[in-house]
Amino acid sequence: MADKKTTYKIDGIIMEALPSTTFKVKLNDGREVLAHLAGKLRMFKIKIMPGDKVTVELPSPTDMRGRIIFRKR
Repeated sequence: MADKKTTYKIDGIIMEALPSTTFKVKLNDGREVLAHLAGKLRMFKIKIMPGDKVTVELPSPTDMRGRIIFRKR
């Protein structure tokens, strides 16, 4: 069986909206990362605005790029 890749899910707040659905996100641990929207958010046209609380998925805990997988209410 193929090994499943592990990802790290961290909560954060959208700080700035950048072109082509890229956002600057401040994580709960104080870091700022660049994140793009996941396919499901694009498919269902979920709007993301600065100040929204989101969950970001990172491939490793030290990466500076990730993807937004969930917008909290």
